[in-house]
Amino acid sequence: MSHHTIDRKPSGDEEGAYAVWATPSKDAKIRLKKLMSGLRSKFGGPKFDPHLTVVGPISLTGKMQQRNFGQLAGAYLPHMSLLYGDLTDEEKNEAIDEAKTLDDTIDSMSFAIDRLELYITPDDKTLKSWIKVEEYVLCAH
Repeated sequence: MSHHTIDRKPSGDEEGAYAVWATPSKDAKIRLKKLMSGLRSKFGGPKFDPHLTVVGPISLTGKMQQRNFGQLAGAYLPHMSLLYGDLTDEEKNEAIDEAKTLDDTIDSMSFAIDRLELYITPDDKTLKSWIKVEEYVLCAH
């Protein structure tokens, strides 16, 4: 496992919501991006990279996240979001149906995780202010 600190990181005193993401391998990422694009074209929402949210959001200061990145796991249910937006329950059900239409085996998809990434995720519905802080590569490409 190799560790990379990202150039564009918050100051050590910045407080915010941090999340740990597991990112899928290249082939899975391509498939998921295609599905996510199809869902966005029908339901709207911001563009974001495919990821499995392992931990988050957790409110920390920048100094706390730097000390505790490897110890953030807790009682949390990891999940993968394919679409972000303020959808009604009916729209959510439509989005699930649309996902199955766009990719009929999505509910049985499995994939390798090749890295963990730490993001600061301010409350920004456009996601433009989200910043990758650190990255751990888990396997060779």
